[in-house]
Amino acid sequence: MAKKGDYFGLSYIVSLILAIIPVTSWVCGFVTRFMEGKIVAGLIRLIFGFTIVWIIDLILMIVSKHILRLIPV
Repeated sequence: MAKKGDYFGLSYIVSLILAIIPVTSWVCGFVTRFMEGKIVAGLIRLIFGFTIVWIIDLILMIVSKHILRLIPV
């Protein structure tokens, strides 16, 4: 059974492909955080998602298979 990724519970490979594309990474990042109930984290991703957050997300998705959790609560 495939391990679930961070974007909407999709598989790791699909989440990685979505993380590589900047626009989908930005959209999926803030939508996922809003769905988790993390409003502040979602707003941070909405505002800063096209910059350093995207690069860090991409690196962390490849290395640890999870997106960046700035505010883990």
